Amino acid sequence: MNAVTATSAEREATSLAAILAHFAREGFARCEPRLLQPAHVFLDRSGEDFRGRLYLTSDGSGAEFCLRPEYTIPVCLDYLGSARAGDPAAYAYGGSIFRAPEHGATGDGEFLQAGLESFGRQDREAADVEILAASLDAAAAAGATSLKVLIGDAGLVAAFLERLEMPPVWRRRLAAGHARGQRIADIFASPRQNGGPEQSGVLAALTKVDPADARRLVEDLLSIAGITAVGGRSAAEIAERFLDQATLAEGAGVSNETRALAETFFTIEGAPESASAAMRRLSADAQLDLSAALDAFDARAQAIAARGLAHEIRFSASFARHLDYYTGFVFEARHSSDGEPVIGGGRYDRLLKTLGAASDIPAVGAAIWIDRLSTSAGEA
Repeated sequence: MNAVTATSAEREATSLAAILAHFAREGFARCEPRLLQPAHVFLDRSGEDFRGRLYLTSDGSGAEFCLRPEYTIPVCLDYLGSARAGDPAAYAYGGSIFRAPEHGATGDGEFLQAGLESFGRQDREAADVEILAASLDAAAAAGATSLKVLIGDAGLVAAFLERLEMPPVWRRRLAAGHARGQRIADIFASPRQNGGPEQSGVLAALTKVDPADARRLVEDLLSIAGITAVGGRSAAEIAERFLDQATLAEGAGVSNETRALAETFFTIEGAPESASAAMRRLSADAQLDLSAALDAFDARAQAIAARGLAHEIRFSASFARHLDYYTGFVFEARHSSDGEPVIGGGRYDRLLKTLGAASDIPAVGAAIWIDRLSTSAGEA
């Protein structure tokens, strides 16, 4: 290890210790999940494409394990396996995570990360702000001050999309595209048809008949061909997929007014108070009932203001963190608007049920990338 590397490692270790000390003072219990984790838990949520980022091994039975690639899911599993499962609990963590460099990237694949998770609190907006404030204060304790904070609200976006008049397939496409950070204009663009002119003709024909008749037609064609399942999908599921693709290809069911309304909503940004006012005007003009979601948004904004956080905080309706388990408040903090996030987190009320909980459990958390705390830190 050369002198430069040693200095960097020492600086990161000092930062991690300062952050964990702050979390301890704030009452977050230390939780350090095992380094070796079941690989399927991460692959089930991120897909097989994520396999290339994992450091994998297997036991004598052939079961796959991986070095801990992140903390949130392992902390969730430890919480669910504890006597406090279902009850309010707050945990802090800090240590190494392991992800193989992406194709073409360099690095040894080990990173220091700290963070905290809060489970079981019904006062969601207050819990959101506590996590935001605690993570910003911890980063400041390690020397990262005056971070710029961008916030979003996956729950508000879901409520808005649910009230738009459009086929469910378009609603799903918009939700998925927003979660991936796509521009609304690109999401509304007709998907490319890879099946050639023959498939294009079938899809076009399906849009011109009653949906029930179209579904029966596709199922009958599959039955005549002797096809009962493809890739694990039944004939009925394949038929539904054909209808979805036909609807998307034709842009069916989305009026120009609905499209313009969606495009306007996702351009709203600014200080939380002014953004709320803009969204209330838009929902009133469009006769969309977003009162419950906007009341929760305002309660969180007021709690943020009451904490007196010395940070630039802006809301963007188009902002999303690229993980599909977020259900509400999301945020990232950076040294500059075009820099890598130093802190990232949000609310994920449905994740614990997918990990084995009997029902949804309110949950919110945040992670701090230790190597990004300094403005001179390189990308991870």
